[in-house]
Amino acid sequence: MGCCQYFEPSKGGAVSFTVQMPRITFGRGTLSETGERARELGMSRAALFTDPFLAGSEHVAKVRNSLKAAGVDAAEYSEVLIEPGDDAVMQATQFLSEGNFDGVVSVGGGSVMDTAKAAMVYHRYPASVTAYFAPPIGEGQPVPGPVMPHLACPTTAGTGSETTGLSVIRIESLNVKYVIASRHILPDEAIVDPACAESLPPMVVASSGFDLMSHAIECYTARAYTRWPKVDKPGARPMIQGANPWSDLHAREALRVVSEYLERGVSDSKDTEARDRLMWGATLSGMAFGNCGTHLPHAFSYAVSKLVKSWRAKDYPPGEGPFIPHGIAVILNSPSVFRFTAQAAPERHLEAADCLGADVRDAAPEDAGEVVAGRIIGLMKNIGIPNGLGGVGLSAEDAGALAETACAQRRAIGNAPRDLNKNDIAGIFSQAVTYW
Repeated sequence: MGCCQYFEPSKGGAVSFTVQMPRITFGRGTLSETGERARELGMSRAALFTDPFLAGSEHVAKVRNSLKAAGVDAAEYSEVLIEPGDDAVMQATQFLSEGNFDGVVSVGGGSVMDTAKAAMVYHRYPASVTAYFAPPIGEGQPVPGPVMPHLACPTTAGTGSETTGLSVIRIESLNVKYVIASRHILPDEAIVDPACAESLPPMVVASSGFDLMSHAIECYTARAYTRWPKVDKPGARPMIQGANPWSDLHAREALRVVSEYLERGVSDSKDTEARDRLMWGATLSGMAFGNCGTHLPHAFSYAVSKLVKSWRAKDYPPGEGPFIPHGIAVILNSPSVFRFTAQAAPERHLEAADCLGADVRDAAPEDAGEVVAGRIIGLMKNIGIPNGLGGVGLSAEDAGALAETACAQRRAIGNAPRDLNKNDIAGIFSQAVTYW
């Protein structure tokens, strides 16, 4: 195992890492605890964030009833969009500003939780929409301080947003997603009720499951924290701090969950064991990447989301124009990415492949990239994911434009274990067009 050697000190590199996470309650029926938990956080009037498709669900009804029973007044904001943009965040910010709230409860997928996080920042610390995003898109201002208490209740098994200080928002003028990262937007508490996953359609389970899988592999194969520069002050240590022993623990177990339960969870909505375990895997994976950061598959996924021309995923709400779920945009690049990055950290890639259920008994270091890629491709085929970028209408001719867009994701690209340039990125996209 290459764990200990991977974190060997480097000249001028970090010598420590920071772990941050919310209090987490996990188990079936735990949404009924929301009211008491919110009251313990000091909430007397809560903003309840959800989306139009969940607003009428039994999950949101259970939260409403729990808040009421605990004496917590609540006003609902159910206008959250899938893959939210800055305009939507500013509308949510206005809702917070007009409501005299002392806390936020979010019930939904990553889009709901990320909208809530960002809205709380702009509500408490008004600024230009790009102020808190990293260069070259934003001004790179840190979130100045704490926001309102936040109780996050995920309803999908993938994003892990309930455990992270990250908010992914699309900048409308550029049609590209960027990340606000701050310990101040880490939810105070998360309630993870796996019963929420029972009603999810197959492609939603698949997309969120591949997202959690890629979170875990990216964490495990990320640049070691000791290869990031040492910071002068603790507060300057970024959320994306590189692979570390804490994230390793959770990433490995999350990959084992995916190996055993992803195909089962997608194929059978009545397989409660599989869907419960995927919810737990998503939480584990969130704890991993929230304290490490992702790298190339996520950095590249934002370019795919921007440039896909007409493809729309099934099992999602109807709409006009193209739509590719985040987890699908991530996984289409992943086999090609790991073939590239494995050259810099073959032992780590083989260990990740082993956790994901690949046969690594006779694999040599030079086989690492192909072993990881082969296992991911096998899962894609079995579950019915599009065959690479070509499966969503992109081609090798799009590689240059994809690379140009991806290059703006500097921090995530810098978290990869292998250095690369724009030509390398274009080459990775070219190799991701088709896999079988």
